[in-house]
Amino acid sequence: MDFQYTEEQQLLADSVRRLVDKRYDFESRKGIVASPAGHSAEAWSELAGLGLLSLPFAEADGGFGGGAVDLIATMEAIGEGLVVEPFLSTLAPAGRLVARCGSDAQRAALLPAVIDGSLRLAFAHGERGSRYTLSQVEARATKAGDGWVLDGEKAVVLHAPMADRLVVSARSAGAAGDASGISLFVVDAKAAGLAMKTFRTVDNLRAADLVMKGVKLPPDALLGEAGAALPAIEEAVDFATVLLCAEGVGAMRYANQATLEYLKTRKQFGVPIGSFQALQHRMVDMTISAEQARSITYLACAKVDAAARGSVDAAERRRVVSAAKVKVADAARHVGQEAIQLHGGMGMTQEMKVAHTFKRLTMIAQQFGDAEHHLERFAAAG
Repeated sequence: MDFQYTEEQQLLADSVRRLVDKRYDFESRKGIVASPAGHSAEAWSELAGLGLLSLPFAEADGGFGGGAVDLIATMEAIGEGLVVEPFLSTLAPAGRLVARCGSDAQRAALLPAVIDGSLRLAFAHGERGSRYTLSQVEARATKAGDGWVLDGEKAVVLHAPMADRLVVSARSAGAAGDASGISLFVVDAKAAGLAMKTFRTVDNLRAADLVMKGVKLPPDALLGEAGAALPAIEEAVDFATVLLCAEGVGAMRYANQATLEYLKTRKQFGVPIGSFQALQHRMVDMTISAEQARSITYLACAKVDAAARGSVDAAERRRVVSAAKVKVADAARHVGQEAIQLHGGMGMTQEMKVAHTFKRLTMIAQQFGDAEHHLERFAAAG
């Protein structure tokens, strides 16, 4: 397949990189992550102004009708710049679920605001002890008249502290672990009965643990059919996973570039350390790992888009997405660790962007399933 950007994708990539250079130079980023909000309102507004938030949504909903492939350039630029805005959380899985499960009225009420940047979303699904099993949902949704009441807890909901709405999974029937019985709800982040314990993750993203006690919801909070949400959740998480892989590819590109530059300038015994053959070999291995991750990420994005069109089945989508996540997780560990080691003691300091890139790559390797989980999933899909 062709791994080159189209002219439109290249122009978009250049626009995103200019924005990252303007708003997310390393010193500016340190100020953003240390701020009470944990993100930049100006950067978010400019991301929306570039039309990036409209890319994956249908034209009928005010978007451009793009897919995962169309977001590769954007996610790579976000990875290079270590952007902490809630871009992925808003578009996928949360935005993806609204777009694919929502009624005409729900999409009309939510997606235009997502597209213009005035509405941020987060996906509240994971629970303590669930690991990466998407069907392991214990939070309960109980009918109350025409509406619903939610009770339960959600763990490590990324970007929840800055979200205006949450897409929350809860079990309306069955027992924890059952494939059927899971429903989705759109919940106001400030709803009565919803409490957040906010914190900062290792890689400086903002997240929260949620406790829901008697959260009352109107009938139109239900997203899609009650008890039948798991296939949509699996598809949306796969969509988010390939975008995360693209972000990882961008972060690895920066790590490799920064390491190569360091090898060219750092001197020992009167010569650049990059002249030592052993270090050259390690740099080549890092480059190969990153390029392999890039190649399979492109393939996985194409497969996710093909599955959305009905060209391939869900089993093929799962197989290729898991293959990509395994490779990206392995490459992230390899490139991240080598970048730190080749920078020596400097690589461990918080004053070096490569140290923060290592942390982000470490988290990317875990998010939406680690290598072990996806190896098992790959084998099951095959």
